[in-house]
Amino acid sequence: MHYVSTRDSEGAGVFTLSEAIHRGLAPDGGLFVPRAMPRLNIEDFEGANDPAEIAAVLLAPFFDGDPLAAELPAICAETFTFPLPVLELDGGPAVLELFHGPTAAFKDVGARFLAACTQRLETDADGPLTILVATSGDTGSAVAAAFHHRPGIEVVILFPAGLVSARQAQLLSCWDDNVRSFSVDGAFDDCQRMVKAAFADADITAARRLSSANSINIGRLLPQMVYYAMATLRAARQGQPPPGFIIPSGNLGNAFACLMTREVGLPVGEILLATNANLTVAEFMDSGDWRPRVSVPTLASAMDVGDPSNMERVFWRYRDHAGVSDAFAAVSIDDAAIRETISAGPARWHQVWCPHTATAVRAWERMPAADQARGWVLVATAHPAKFNDIVEPLIGEPVPVPAAMQQLLSLPARAETLPPDSTALSARLLGI
Repeated sequence: MHYVSTRDSEGAGVFTLSEAIHRGLAPDGGLFVPRAMPRLNIEDFEGANDPAEIAAVLLAPFFDGDPLAAELPAICAETFTFPLPVLELDGGPAVLELFHGPTAAFKDVGARFLAACTQRLETDADGPLTILVATSGDTGSAVAAAFHHRPGIEVVILFPAGLVSARQAQLLSCWDDNVRSFSVDGAFDDCQRMVKAAFADADITAARRLSSANSINIGRLLPQMVYYAMATLRAARQGQPPPGFIIPSGNLGNAFACLMTREVGLPVGEILLATNANLTVAEFMDSGDWRPRVSVPTLASAMDVGDPSNMERVFWRYRDHAGVSDAFAAVSIDDAAIRETISAGPARWHQVWCPHTATAVRAWERMPAADQARGWVLVATAHPAKFNDIVEPLIGEPVPVPAAMQQLLSLPARAETLPPDSTALSARLLGI
């Protein structure tokens, strides 16, 4: 299996998976994608039941011929050490809970997988590798937890000051040793722009070996396919029709992972993206006009993205508005609807939703009854305790904090401040 850039229309530049993981971005600034999509079917997963076993089967074709191929089962076993349960709601959809990892968000899986791959690739490295990551809330803490104390690897995190929850900010800032956090006086899009500029800066790339841990990195994206393979296999083994998925979406990495799962041949049904008041994707689906813009702050802060990077992968695969519209749909859920959904959650569903999961719940609730009955899985992306300042006033009671998260909340915060200026980041990277 080889990987090419989304911007290489001829497929002339080919890379191994290990090279793609290490580089993060392609040399031309594009995102790495498989040169050809492998094909699998339900029968290939016979005997694979737990997430690590399913992951090893699903991802083997993507590792074919790579130096990491022999390590894949061990990488999967190291990554999938916590449950990914599917909850059946009484009279409603199923809910795929992806927040049982160490930082209580779905991004723990991708970050741990990427860290396990990177550590194995760094055994003969010349000098440290710098993992540079922009985060709108959850990615940074998952990456920090996954790479913390790993020798030969440094992590630099950028997050927008005041635009993440207090607990998210703490989880982004509580690290020491090889992890350094910067609170940027700007939006997530500023953080993302600064990271991309660093990769394009010849002085920085000459001085430091850089890699990414955002969903722009193919090593973050591939393991997220396991979520959808698991839920699809579960439905098939129970004699149910292919499930549809409603996915809270910001930078579209999780959404593209679901699309890839369908592309390899597994029976994934309809895909609906639930976005917040950042309207770039939803407006494109309605009008066909792609108009990235500055993000606006919402209650679902980890989805506050005005120019989602993974749309480049979507356009690479589906080309134009007609092709994208055939692949998925998208709806926008505003803050008022998020509040209403969280408030009603305990009485209606006996559930407490985080603001991001609430967008998926509301998207399902807005469907006509006939559409609701088609069999949907809502993707619960974060634990509500990460957003206690939003959730608790709405439901009128405290949200229990998972033990692993409570431990991180007790640590001192160490974030440094940065202006939303690429030169400021360059100076810090060159001075580290």
